[in-house]
Amino acid sequence: MRWWSVANFVSNAGTWMQLTVQNLLVLQITGSAAATGLSMSVQAAPALLMSVLGGAAVDRWPRRLTAAVSQALLAVIAFTTATLVALDRLDMTTLMVLAAVTGMVATVDNPACALLGNDLVPAEDVPSAIGVGALVFNAGRLAGAALAGVTVGFLGTAAAYFANGFSFLFVTAVIPFLRPAAGAVRQATGRAARRSASDLGVREGLAFFARRPRLLALAGVTGIAAVFGRNYGLTLAVLVTGPLAGGAAAFGTVSTVLAAGGIVGAVLGARLRRPSVRLVGALAATGALLQIAAGLSPSLALLLVLVLPMAVVESVSDTAGTAVLQTDPPAHLRGRVLGVWGSIGTVWSLGGPPALGLLMELAGPRGALITGGAIIAASIATGHVLHRRRTVTPVALPAKAPAPQPALQTAA
Repeated sequence: MRWWSVANFVSNAGTWMQLTVQNLLVLQITGSAAATGLSMSVQAAPALLMSVLGGAAVDRWPRRLTAAVSQALLAVIAFTTATLVALDRLDMTTLMVLAAVTGMVATVDNPACALLGNDLVPAEDVPSAIGVGALVFNAGRLAGAALAGVTVGFLGTAAAYFANGFSFLFVTAVIPFLRPAAGAVRQATGRAARRSASDLGVREGLAFFARRPRLLALAGVTGIAAVFGRNYGLTLAVLVTGPLAGGAAAFGTVSTVLAAGGIVGAVLGARLRRPSVRLVGALAATGALLQIAAGLSPSLALLLVLVLPMAVVESVSDTAGTAVLQTDPPAHLRGRVLGVWGSIGTVWSLGGPPALGLLMELAGPRGALITGGAIIAASIATGHVLHRRRTVTPVALPAKAPAPQPALQTAA
């Protein structure tokens, strides 16, 4: 698990270095901010339709082999892009194609790597392992964003892509040496796995997800929070540079506090032992109330005080939700459930920012934060009340109940 964490840190740092540089590269090629957003959407779009197929592949084939092959393919894509940049042969069309292929490979790589990490710890430690993964992700994100500027400044844009390619190769080299922990949930392999995949295909994975009230509730809570909150890079940027009259440096401070809160939240999330949908809902409602307070904030200083717990609550909620998602389904269906979740999450990531942008156009940044927080809190409260009403209260039977008639025994 320590080797896997180190490998993921290196890979996340390389990925965020490439993402940061890619946005700058698109701006250099096209000079258009809209084209930058389009390149991000093209890379995310394959998950909308292909995540369920990627999850089925993860359930069908050995997890270590699947993760190693997907990481190697991502390395090839990164090296190809780096070579084209170094030779000054990269145009916008080629970049879009490479971004789309990256997105396709990621539909297999993401669930494979997520579940592979769970194999390295006993079943009861999976929530803690997911928290460690969130901590590694946030640390890699900070390191990658910082290294991107240094790398481009001293070595050029192509160097960032080469570095990301080597980070994928590092993960590929580590995977063969990983061994499941004693007490870990074992994945079916060989003929048993292929028989399971043929008996339970993509449609059965979708049906399982639809029949699980816990997963549907988790999707509802996470979806409404993703659309009307959490896009703090958008809402807080407009709030800080607009009503609070701050500049880019002020928003940089806010972003740093958000990142620090994410790391603190990941550490706290790693201590979770029994995460639940109820905990996710409570944390989302708490974050919504903090978001309303942030929208009412009269000064940058007060906003900074509120931003830290907002980020902590969001990070712990994400960790708890991921733990529920990866431990609730049976082992032979977890890849497909993660695939379904990937498709749903793509809808949120593609539709959330435009919806939130429209809300800001209508209500302003303060109004968007307040309205969004109110919608999240009200929705979660309504769902909780409806769930309580549907709960059937058991009725105690008399101590000496008359024996049922034989003809009614089955119905009783």
